[in-house]
Amino acid sequence: MTTPASPNIAAFGAWPSTISAARMAAGATPLSSLMLGGADGSDIFWLAGRAAEAGRNTLLRYHGAATEELTPAPFNVRSRVHEYGGGAYAVEGETVYFSHFKDNCVYRVAPGDAPVAVTQAGRQRFADFVVDRARNRLIGVRELHGDDEHAQPTNTICAIDIASGAETVLAHGADFYSSPRLSPDGRSLVWLSWDHPHMPWQGTTLWLADINPDGTLAAPKRIAGGEEESICQPEWAPDNLLHFVSDRSGWWNLYRLCADRVRIEGLCPMEAEFASPHWTFGNSMYGFRSASEIICTYIDKGVSRLARLLPGSGKLEAIANPYEEIRELRVGPGYIAMLAGGPTIPMELARIDFTEEGVEILAQSIDDLPEEANLSVPVNISYPSANGRTAHAFYYPPRNQDVQAPAGSKPPVIVISHGGPTGMTVNTLNLKTQFWTSRGFGVLDVNYGGSTGFGRAYRDLLKGQWGIVDVEDCVAGAQALVERGLADGERLIIRGGSAGGLTTLCALTFHDVFKAGASYYGVSDLKGLDQDSHKFESHYNEYLIAPKAQADAIYAQRSPINHTDKLSRPMIFFQGLDDKVVPPQQSEMMVDALKKRGIPVQYVALEGEGHGFRKAENIIRTLEAELDFYQNIFKLNHA
Repeated sequence: MTTPASPNIAAFGAWPSTISAARMAAGATPLSSLMLGGADGSDIFWLAGRAAEAGRNTLLRYHGAATEELTPAPFNVRSRVHEYGGGAYAVEGETVYFSHFKDNCVYRVAPGDAPVAVTQAGRQRFADFVVDRARNRLIGVRELHGDDEHAQPTNTICAIDIASGAETVLAHGADFYSSPRLSPDGRSLVWLSWDHPHMPWQGTTLWLADINPDGTLAAPKRIAGGEEESICQPEWAPDNLLHFVSDRSGWWNLYRLCADRVRIEGLCPMEAEFASPHWTFGNSMYGFRSASEIICTYIDKGVSRLARLLPGSGKLEAIANPYEEIRELRVGPGYIAMLAGGPTIPMELARIDFTEEGVEILAQSIDDLPEEANLSVPVNISYPSANGRTAHAFYYPPRNQDVQAPAGSKPPVIVISHGGPTGMTVNTLNLKTQFWTSRGFGVLDVNYGGSTGFGRAYRDLLKGQWGIVDVEDCVAGAQALVERGLADGERLIIRGGSAGGLTTLCALTFHDVFKAGASYYGVSDLKGLDQDSHKFESHYNEYLIAPKAQADAIYAQRSPINHTDKLSRPMIFFQGLDDKVVPPQQSEMMVDALKKRGIPVQYVALEGEGHGFRKAENIIRTLEAELDFYQNIFKLNHA
């Protein structure tokens, strides 16, 4: 009989791992922007990110059991409307119209053909298209920039003539627009708008207008929404009844406009979220199998569920599937297509047939998966935080089948504060997380107060409290793990990017729980963020902090850059030099201040990167630098 080999003994945080930064970068293919098309609706389209090609997004089509690429290099299917983009293409049959990132032009491409420009290069950007077949035009959101790069652009709903490229404004006057959707009979258009200082998850307005014979819009009618109601994802049923998601009940639930275009009825009231915040265009969390059957996904306590909803009765029936995050969903003839993942499943493109059991996998974001025995499966935990709140998080314990830590030792734990801050963290398999857990780090991924997925009241906990509630919930999470014997209290780390970077910096500046940290393009100066921010977020701090008239004193109080005398923890900073959302000076000011005080600090600046890193070599470089930084700071055994 063969005796099983004993696992190696190594200190937590220094375990040898097969999940290298290079393996992670090479295998990670971001999947996004799911659409359906083809002559009969059976073709599936999506975008795949190519880290090895400087983060280029390419358009793929699944057709007849084969996958083909429609946009070879150098085409990059990406929009920068609102800076965060999304909604970068539309499909009509087998023809696709897309935004090319380099010149912001709209192109047309069909299988077997080279892309052809529809619009002329200029200062306009386009997103969130729909095809108006009867009038041979596209309808979408246009963002027009002027000669002054510091002036805010103008946003409109705009039509693009496919033959000539001529642009015609259909709706204007609001600060922002999204989600133009054409009724199945082609007679009506709906869209969303909102104005400063609101963000779309705070208050949006749903508009409906009939289309005149000349293609212009008749007088728009306000259907729902306002300053205190967030409307998401308007969609038309096959019978021309308008559906949408509203949080008027405190939760993003489904509603529809009755045939009289006056009455609105709720379809399935429940304490769950049938939408996600509008950071990017083109989100889709429900679709129609028929006029009397909706296929939808909703978020319940941070986890996605898939269901069939019968609007007539309000009956909601679960659809079996292996996923706990369903990011996008489209309903085709006889099937569901989804971008989805789970704790041991990377984000993947899945197809579920209505007449067959099982799931067909069409694409995966990770090609080279680690053995499941080496994957850390998260536990969904809740814990008490400040002022009687309950916070939520996913805890990933250290996991590596080939290594174990010395008896009696406890692991260092990395607490992650997600960006947004109105976003949420999910439990889909992510090799970045497994990079840490396979080396003996615990990871606590926090859905702090202000996160999506737990209703509007939870989301509004961050109103006027950014830099406080989020920080308290991260601190409380770390303390909860120490109290439960799951973490070494002397080796607690916090890391975050963008808004999560502010949480990280505030936690290290104003609290003494964490011993080190990493900031990825994090906010350090709230006043500077106001001055430098792009249009979409230029008033966001009025909600997160205070109205501008009262903001200066609070900015000074909460901005870590003004309190570097209180920061004595080692830090590493990562910053894209082309970042327009959080400019490099935000990181550089902190680095300089720490250097002057003799605090251990490293700064990794990346040419050609913006708000988020796309290039494989930079993904590798940053992750390896962060690991090396922690191992040196905590003098971990490199054996």
